[in-house]
Amino acid sequence: MKIAVMGTGGVGGYYGGKLAAAGEDVTLIARGPHLAAIRRDGLKLTGPAGELTARPARATDDPAAVGPVDVVLFCVKLYDLQAAGEAIRPLVGDGTMVVTLQNGVEAPDLLDAILGAGHVVPGVTYVSGTRTAPGVIRYAVGDGPAMILGERGGAVSPRVARFETACARAGLGVQVSPDIERILWSKFVLFACNAGLTCLARQPVGVVYGQPHLRGLASDCMQEVAAVGRAKGIFLAPDIVDSIFRQFDSWLPDVKASMLVDLEHGRPLEVEWVAGTVCRLGEELGVPTPINRIIHAVLKPHARGHG
Repeated sequence: MKIAVMGTGGVGGYYGGKLAAAGEDVTLIARGPHLAAIRRDGLKLTGPAGELTARPARATDDPAAVGPVDVVLFCVKLYDLQAAGEAIRPLVGDGTMVVTLQNGVEAPDLLDAILGAGHVVPGVTYVSGTRTAPGVIRYAVGDGPAMILGERGGAVSPRVARFETACARAGLGVQVSPDIERILWSKFVLFACNAGLTCLARQPVGVVYGQPHLRGLASDCMQEVAAVGRAKGIFLAPDIVDSIFRQFDSWLPDVKASMLVDLEHGRPLEVEWVAGTVCRLGEELGVPTPINRIIHAVLKPHARGHG
């Protein structure tokens, strides 16, 4: 398959590197020293499952030089979505599938507005990746699937099935869901709480969920997000909060949310598309969101970063 990765950071680099190493026709969209290192030495992935160096078919900072592809893995941060969505237009032909792998729940609709209906396939990533040096990605993958994706209507389309097969050849655990909206919202309940509260506390998960008063706040925060999702008509399991706490308790205590890492390094934050989305949708749907309003208000001054 012809696959382009828009945003070759920790997440995009992991998927793109694995697919390229398996022989797929992969183009990595990157820039600056990272792009130069990939062109010179390939893309190095290092993590618990071992190391590999992938040499993609192409590495460029200009999507217009590539032309239409079968699949675009859209892996940019939410604050770059508009510009990146416009930039990938030359990659998108009549049958191109664009897989959104952002943290929030609104990326598919936002990208639809740019590219038109029919191209976007929502996805959720369960890969933790960090660019540790130009051309080098440090990754970690949990016990479950590395990615879940699915057509909005629930059908397993030929394009999704073909991509799933390519991922299997690359050793990527990819799962196709008939109810991708529920998957998006289930992760959003976890992510909104974890990103917001670890940033507010400036502490890793071991501190945030190991202290009763913060754990209680986390429970209330997740209940708010779940209530907003249910008001939108999304089915979320009655025990979703307990299930997420079991996940938190299984993590290493020094794990930090990606947004906390961005905050610590003075980088822009996705707060408008996380707590901001919860607050806005809550107001539209008549669901109170007091904890997320506090998270949004406290983090908003840091949204543009300072690094």
